Amino acid sequence: MTDIHGIGAWIAIGLTGAVGLWGLVLAATKRRPGRQFTWAAFIAVGAMLVQGAIGLVLYSSDGEPGSGHLFYGMVIAATVAFAYVYRAQLEKRPALTWGLLLLFLMGAGFRAIANIGAELGG
Repeated sequence: MTDIHGIGAWIAIGLTGAVGLWGLVLAATKRRPGRQFTWAAFIAVGAMLVQGAIGLVLYSSDGEPGSGHLFYGMVIAATVAFAYVYRAQLEKRPALTWGLLLLFLMGAGFRAIANIGAELGG
């Protein structure tokens, strides 16, 4: 399960980064995102949420990821909750806001990975 969480983290980070950049390109060219972008954004966010769920399972089975790793996992969950609550406002400029949101999730994922070694003395 730990290996799935480790590999899945890089997949989730790659997805959020790629789709986030796609959103910024759409915003820069003043194009509205289509169905493909919407699906890609949902898949990227879903990948991050699945990572959080796997992390909780690992933590509940006496895993100790370190407080920094847990903090960034919670930041990701809170960011997704924030996006859900304010989804109507995010739709005013969807490509830009979703692009930035996804890039923020990517950064939080990087920070979560960076804190594993620091917390475990690595």
